[in-house]
Formats: sequence, C-alpha cells, structure tokens
Amino acid sequence: MISGGEHPLGKQAHIILFGNQKGGSGKSTAAMHLIVGLLRLGFRVASIDLDARQQSLTHYLENRSRELEKHGVWLPMPTHILMEPVALDDRKQRRQELEKRLRDQIDLLRGQFDFIVIDTPGADNLLSRVGHGMADTLVTPVNDSFLDLDLLVRLKNGSIGEARPSSYANLVMAQRKKRFQQLKSGMDWIILRNRIPTLRSKNNRNMARHLEDLSAQMGFRIVPGITERVIFRELFLNGLTVLDLAEETALETPLTMSQLAARQEARDLMKALWLPSIERKMGHSKILEKERSQST
Repeated sequence: MISGGEHPLGKQAHIILFGNQKGGSGKSTAAMHLIVGLLRLGFRVASIDLDARQQSLTHYLENRSRELEKHGVWLPMPTHILMEPVALDDRKQRRQELEKRLRDQIDLLRGQFDFIVIDTPGADNLLSRVGHGMADTLVTPVNDSFLDLDLLVRLKNGSIGEARPSSYANLVMAQRKKRFQQLKSGMDWIILRNRIPTLRSKNNRNMARHLEDLSAQMGFRIVPGITERVIFRELFLNGLTVLDLAEETALETPLTMSQLAARQEARDLMKALWLPSIERKMGHSKILEKERSQST
C-alpha cells in the first residue's frame, strides 16, 4: 500500500536498477544496502522486486520486518512492491499486461518518493527489459571472475581487442539509445566490482585492466563494491545491513574492524553512485554523527 501523497517538493524520483543476467553477483545485497543507506539519510525510498521467482529482496525485507517486531527496534523500511505474475493464457496479452502494470506502478511512485530502487532476476525477461529502459542509474554487479566478464563481452582468443558485446551489453546499449531518443536523457551505467577478495591476485589485476579497457569502449563507469565478507551473508537472516550495526539495533556487541570496514564500503558505494543530493545529505549526517559522539 502506497501512502504519503505526492512528493512535497513536486520532484520526480530517481530510478536505480540493479541488473544483469547472472545470479549470485550480489544484486539484492547491494540493492538492500543502498535502500537502507538512503532511508537513513532521510530520503523517501520505494523498492520494487521484479524477480517473482526468487524474491531475494522481498525476503530480505520480510526478515527485516520480523526483526523490527521481535526486538522492538527502529529500522527504516521502504515502501516495497513485488511484481506478481499475470494469470492470462494469451502470451501477448500477458506480456502487455505485465509491462503496463510495471509502468503504471513506477508512474505512481515517481511523484511520491526521492528514489525508486529496483532489483531484477538473474535472467532475461520482459519486466527486466522494461525496467532497464526506465532506469536513470543502472548498476551491474560483477564478481572478479572471467565468467562474470563474459556477461559483458564474448572474448575471442582471450583478447579484449577482439571481444564482441554480449547479449546483455547489447540490451543495455539499445535501451540507452532508445531512452535518449524518447526522453533526451542519458542513463548512467555503472559496473560494480563486487565480492572482491581481501587478498588481491593476478586475476584481480587482469580483471581491473580488462574492465578499464571496456569502460572506454562501452561507456560505463567502474565502482568498487563490497568485499567478500561473512557479515554480509549473516545479516540477511535478520534483515539487517552493515549500516544498521549501531546502538539502536539488537546487535549490542562492539563492532569488529571487519564490520567497520564493511560499513565504510557501503557508504563509499553510495557516494560513488553520484545520486542527487547524496553528497549534501552524507556531509550533514557526518556532522550529526560527530556531534553525537562528542556529547556521549
């Protein structure tokens, strides 16, 4: 249920979509941390789960609701929408109805929220394609693996110079072109290097070099993501993020150095996305945090 009326300043929400066509890249985890980070900065946030099968983001938020009820702690929550399947026999009618429902839902949310964060399935489907075409910011998480690099390009003889864009890369570039033609507006495409091991290797250096080469050819930005840490997997069961690890949560144990580093990674990710008003809000948040620490 959407409540709250129109956006008080009459603004249109900025749409951030986490997408690729591969599972296990950390889309839902990164999306959840962005959602909580934006909420904690005071933004109005809506979230949409386009993966009606796995529902990873939806389950994450359900776990969060149970944590809130169980411990009576304050945890910011977005207005969340799960796009359910359409029960129509005719395939064409089903696709048309699905697309209409998503577009209508986003149009409804646009004037009420500052940000809409969309999580997509690790496969190509209609809703994912429509969502990609509506995104102001597209975040594509990739792990430091040549299997994930294959998501972007088809390597030939191991050479980036002879690589051809993958079907997913072609989809993104086609949607960016269509968006510019229709809306005269660009899409910021970000490759999120996710789950980077703490001990760097030759493979990591090769991945970094190849992505830099592809960045110039395909027009995306590269942003450091979340390091491979156990804490990110453990917090899912409680619906928490590393940004919730503070006194108001049920986790009363002191933060470890690894947890502090993970929290800083999440904050750095938010800044690196170059979202509207983020720098100003984060700067104000740091001032308040410093004042609170000095008063205790």
